[in-house]
Amino acid sequence: MLLDFEVRNCSRVCASTGRALEPGDVYFSVLEVHGAELSRSDYCAEAWKRPPETCLGWWRSRVPTKDDAQPQLAPVDVLINLFVALAERPDDAPFRYLLALLLLRRRVLRREDVQRDAQDQETWLLYCPRRRERFELAVAEPNEQDAERLQQRMIDLLYGGDTEPDLVNG
Repeated sequence: MLLDFEVRNCSRVCASTGRALEPGDVYFSVLEVHGAELSRSDYCAEAWKRPPETCLGWWRSRVPTKDDAQPQLAPVDVLINLFVALAERPDDAPFRYLLALLLLRRRVLRREDVQRDAQDQETWLLYCPRRRERFELAVAEPNEQDAERLQQRMIDLLYGGDTEPDLVNG
């Protein structure tokens, strides 16, 4: 069953302090389900502690200034270079998996096949038309403890924070 929810825009008021969010302010948004209703609350950075237990999803944003243009995502070639470099770093397998999901969604990669080994570990065979290369990806879904850290790492990568320069230029 497919459900559509309407999520309202940022209220530009901190739900905790009542302070108006000014252009350039960092804020956090939280989606929660209360009965059959979906609600959004926005919190200024100073009032943010962590998402509530009842949280369905949350994200970090910045109130745009009048000088802001649309956010520029990291270039596709940088994302592919990082994806390739992460293959040599087993500790980064969950982050590489999330990056692959993003590249699949953006149609930079295509999933050609799925294989399972004797331990039922799933491996995806991916193709990158842009580079005419094939890659293997061990499915490594992040655990709950790492999800917040990986989410912030992905946001930083995509929107110009930490570009992981030691990996992406290879």
